[in-house]
Amino acid sequence: MSTPLQESDVTSVGGLSVAVIGPNDQDRRGVAHALSSASINAVREFNAYPVRVSEMQRLLEQNFDVIIIDLDSDQKVALNLVEHVASQSQTTVMVYSAQTDPSTLVRCMRAGAREFLSQPISTSTLSEALSRAATRKPTGQGGKHDGGKVLLFLGGKGGSGVTTVACNFAVALAQGCGKNTLMIDLDLPLGDAALTLGITPQFSVVDALQNASRMDSNFLSKIVVKHSSGLSILAAPGKFPTVDVNSDAIERLVQTARSNFEYVVIDAGSRFDLSKTSLLDQADVVYLVMQAGIPELRNSHRVISEYFKTGGTNLEIVLNRFIPRSGGVDEEHIAKALNKPVQWKIPSDYVAVRRMQNEATPLTQEDSMISRAIQEMAGAASGVTIKAEKKKKGFSLFG
Repeated sequence: MSTPLQESDVTSVGGLSVAVIGPNDQDRRGVAHALSSASINAVREFNAYPVRVSEMQRLLEQNFDVIIIDLDSDQKVALNLVEHVASQSQTTVMVYSAQTDPSTLVRCMRAGAREFLSQPISTSTLSEALSRAATRKPTGQGGKHDGGKVLLFLGGKGGSGVTTVACNFAVALAQGCGKNTLMIDLDLPLGDAALTLGITPQFSVVDALQNASRMDSNFLSKIVVKHSSGLSILAAPGKFPTVDVNSDAIERLVQTARSNFEYVVIDAGSRFDLSKTSLLDQADVVYLVMQAGIPELRNSHRVISEYFKTGGTNLEIVLNRFIPRSGGVDEEHIAKALNKPVQWKIPSDYVAVRRMQNEATPLTQEDSMISRAIQEMAGAASGVTIKAEKKKKGFSLFG
């Protein structure tokens, strides 16, 4: 039996409304105390998990910007609550826990938690998490985002295969999942998403950044090009661009894109200078693409340490060109080195990738181990299961 939810007095303290849910009074009050100096609008404490449908509905009807949930009192119930809130609203869900093992982090991430707060929680860590929540704060009615999801692909090192993975992921979303999807190639100056997909665009992302003041739905529709899969693409330029990366221009572009598309896939290559923009905070998921090698592992560790200091529950590790039992750095050592498990493994298939590059035919349009892995990623991001279509075998005397 669950204890009826009891609410404390609301304390007005700023621009976000926050609910803290936890049966452990001492831990819950500790989180509420840490929130007291943060820039939020209201803190409301609940002394029990809402497990009944009516209780969950009342919780969601209050349209909290952030809900912070105690993971340790009852992990199974807590994760069910995280999944329910994340699936039914655009509220930012955070969890707090004394546990830090990678498997727990993965379960929280898959349930829909955006931040994992390790106890004891420092004010600076909490403030950074709330700042990210503020950038995702819904602007529409009923607690819904006024736009789609932003999915950012970043390489731990040049040559990791970011563009190949990102292009095929975007095609899988558009064609396999039936989602209205835009791909933006920000791997300047020499991004080759357009070449990979076999298109020749008239305009590029440079036109978008140079005309940020004109950027709206109408302008965006005129500079994107449509791929045969249904994917819309804003490509990198065909020649060296003469434009500086401007944080405001990128933010305007991404906000306009997410207002017009269900999913916005961004290929950032290995451009870590984009960390100076709001792009990492705007992204719903950041896919860090790497290979099982010492240089890639070293760079990826540095990226995580520098840009995802608070845990980065919106960060997912993609191990590209994966060869099981290859004798190199194994998955367990990678997880220990990064302090974060590998969420996705893309098999190595040089012949298939080379054929895609030569023929400009997406891998996801054929059935293969690579296509199934990427389709699984796209399905997890969109909540749609993609069934691979196997080619029918022809008649053969030799079977």
